[in-house]
Amino acid sequence: MAWPDGRYIQAAVFFSRWLLAPFLLGLLVCLLVLIYRFFGDLYALMLEMRGMSWHDVVTSVLNLVDLSLTANLVLIVIFSSFENFIRRIDPADHPDWPEGLTQVDFGALKQKLLGSIVGIASVDALAWYFDLEKIGDTSKLVWALSFPLVFVVIMLLLAISDRLGHLTKSRGE
Repeated sequence: MAWPDGRYIQAAVFFSRWLLAPFLLGLLVCLLVLIYRFFGDLYALMLEMRGMSWHDVVTSVLNLVDLSLTANLVLIVIFSSFENFIRRIDPADHPDWPEGLTQVDFGALKQKLLGSIVGIASVDALAWYFDLEKIGDTSKLVWALSFPLVFVVIMLLLAISDRLGHLTKSRGE
């Protein structure tokens, strides 16, 4: 029996990209969960707002911002995964779609993902800061503030790396 032609293996590997589809559908369900949680938290805020201190109101609003940023992160992953691995989205077919949804290369994806994570971590750190009076151990705040800074450094290093890679490509090296 002869060894199968490489085309079959290539076809199987190429078809395997569709195995990502259930993950993307699951992430769509996660968006629905985030929407449910957002409106549940918003409803609770509206009911309790009169008796809340200013810091508690701001912390609750920051939690809503956190949920929104998380939903944005999930949406970025869904669109970029679909675009990069399953099927290219032709912007001409969807002229009303934002450019950031239909033309996300891997370098831009890294920056958007890390930017979203930094935003989420920063909002959480700010919420910790507002609750500083309730937290006895301030060393946790140092960790909460350090976490977004680490991601900022990683973002800068990746941006420099991408920039150097583009310079190398443009020189033809």
